[in-house]
Amino acid sequence: MAVRNKMFFGFVAYLLFASSAYAVDLNGAWANDVSVCQRIFVKNHNRFSFAQNADFYGSGFIINGNQLVGKLGKCRVTRRNVQGNKIQLTAECATDIAVSPDQFTLRVDSNDTITRLFSTMGIEMQYHRCPQ
Repeated sequence: MAVRNKMFFGFVAYLLFASSAYAVDLNGAWANDVSVCQRIFVKNHNRFSFAQNADFYGSGFIINGNQLVGKLGKCRVTRRNVQGNKIQLTAECATDIAVSPDQFTLRVDSNDTITRLFSTMGIEMQYHRCPQ
């Protein structure tokens, strides 16, 4: 019994430390150009939201836990798969028109830079974390 407990706790410790090696805090506001963050986002009560006419200045989104918010819709992450510096997200996304499943692939370039990969189209879009 003691051997089983040691094996179990060893396995749990492995999972915690192995996954934390690639853990990155993605919470915050992200924009395609950090110089326009103040035109895309506003911060009220310590929370980001989109500024009026934000889409005139660039592209961006907000991550808060398992919630991803874009100008046109919101997504709830239902699954994460981390492999090296790539994160595969499966989410349920809602717009004013419909609710649908979606998948996102992100490459973590640094703590403040991520790239969204559109593998089927061969397109990459880089985003930068906006200052708090």
